[in-house]
Amino acid sequence: MTVNKPDTKTVWVDPDDAPELTDAWFDAADLKAGETVVRRGRPRGAANKQQVAIRLDQDVIARFKASGAGWQTRMNDALKDWLKTHSPA
Repeated sequence: MTVNKPDTKTVWVDPDDAPELTDAWFDAADLKAGETVVRRGRPRGAANKQQVAIRLDQDVIARFKASGAGWQTRMNDALKDWLKTHSPA
């Protein structure tokens, strides 16, 4: 059986005791356009990609990673190029 609890008393808080609004506080705030929250970060890509788990030789991965940021995209492009010349007719 549920029991009603007595009302909690509202404690008055002096507005001067409020924390300072710093740049970090504003950076963490949600940005809104009207009632819609504007998402942060990189927008979703137009292409539909599927995440998979694949085992590759360490030297292959090392060579692609050594070429810098975007190595996964370059690996995807290399596989697409290979498919162009090795597609079944």
